[in-house]
Amino acid sequence: MDTDLALILGIVLGGLSIPSILSAISETRPPRTSSLMLLAAAGLIAYAMVSHPGGYRLEQIPDVFFTVLGRFI
Repeated sequence: MDTDLALILGIVLGGLSIPSILSAISETRPPRTSSLMLLAAAGLIAYAMVSHPGGYRLEQIPDVFFTVLGRFI
């Protein structure tokens, strides 16, 4: 898997897991699925940061996002 794609998938999964966690907590049920999603997101982001030579800087993330998006559209 490309490190750019792994980074973007991790960020998107992490962003989608937050509302799911909040929904589960507000309904007093355990957030199992959303916790697994958040764990997968953290793993993807960690893989991308370690595998990419030099890592990523915060200002590179929008460029990486649109590069990956451009590849699929």
